[in-house]
Amino acid sequence: MPSMLWALLAGNFAIGTGVMVASATLNEISTFFQVPVPVAGYLISVAALVVCLGAPSLAAVVAPFDRRKLLALSMVWYGLLHAACAFVTDFGWLLALRVLAVIPAAVFTPQAAACAGHLMPAQLRGRAITFVFLGWSLASVMGMPLNAWLSGMLGWQGAYGLVALLSLASAAWVWLAMPHDVRPPRFSLASWGTAFRMPALMLCVGVTLLYSAGQFVVFAYFAPFFRYTLGASVHELSALFMCFGAFGLLGNVLMSRYVDRLGAPRGVMIAMGAIALSLLAWPLGVTLLLAAMVMVPWALGCFSANSAQQARLVSLAPALAGGSVALNTSAMYAGQAIGTAIGGWMIAHDGMSSLHLAGFVMLLAAMAVSAWAARMARRGAVADDACARVVPAKRSA
Repeated sequence: MPSMLWALLAGNFAIGTGVMVASATLNEISTFFQVPVPVAGYLISVAALVVCLGAPSLAAVVAPFDRRKLLALSMVWYGLLHAACAFVTDFGWLLALRVLAVIPAAVFTPQAAACAGHLMPAQLRGRAITFVFLGWSLASVMGMPLNAWLSGMLGWQGAYGLVALLSLASAAWVWLAMPHDVRPPRFSLASWGTAFRMPALMLCVGVTLLYSAGQFVVFAYFAPFFRYTLGASVHELSALFMCFGAFGLLGNVLMSRYVDRLGAPRGVMIAMGAIALSLLAWPLGVTLLLAAMVMVPWALGCFSANSAQQARLVSLAPALAGGSVALNTSAMYAGQAIGTAIGGWMIAHDGMSSLHLAGFVMLLAAMAVSAWAARMARRGAVADDACARVVPAKRSA
């Protein structure tokens, strides 16, 4: 893979580690600031809402900028704001700084995918995009367990400090590895209109919203769930996160290798089916070992689903990639906000033991919408092919 793709992967690693730092440190933040777990969960849901709104709105704003400068500077912002978070002593200030800190997540992930799709040949586009998104899988296998361990050993501030260091290092790498003057096709207001008039594309965005919400009903509260139900220690929790991340990385590697052969829609469906299987089997995780085993299918599908979704959107409309991937990112974070809010409400009403059921229902809905989107895409392709045959015939007549 070109060095540019490795740099973008590293940037997504830092972004993913920063996004997941709130989940990994939820127990320590709840104790340090003396707030209930659902209130500490606002760090996840509010930040997710900011990225949800920011990804599509910023897609047009950043369109004129050279992506080398844009992506490097966004990582500098990400690093400095997370460093500032580590010094606050009031939960309100932490929440406010967290909102500002995650704004680059609305820029980096979609624009990195758009750059990969823009710079690589069509036959390698799906693999390049899923490769760049491997950074998120690495964040789960390395970043999130490190965050959980540092939070338990040094306090939650140590985890935020790690995010700051990773972000500044990735900013330097992106600056050195990215070519000059990279500008994917500009996404205008007219392009938004085109995107919104494509039923298959919009249904795909709905799929991301649903499966993200279904996962985060449970995923956002992994740390308190396993502490309160299984008595997991800091080291056990870190090991559990590492196990989840390792299989998440494996799933994304496999998706990156086979997505062009399987086809992105089929890859998405396989990944979502794996997540749904884990949620259905969730009550079987009555020990930490059994819980780790139950989580394996989920981990295999967790990050690979979004990788395949990005490849699916780019292949549906390559010229709209800058906006469609931003919409997908928006839907992913909107789902995180919705799922976290639903999970927090259920925990506040003594429903922690039923979190997996809510997530399972949402995954089933996502699979149904995904099948619908695939049918719509096939109809659109047939219609386009028919038009391509008719127009030349009229001209020759």
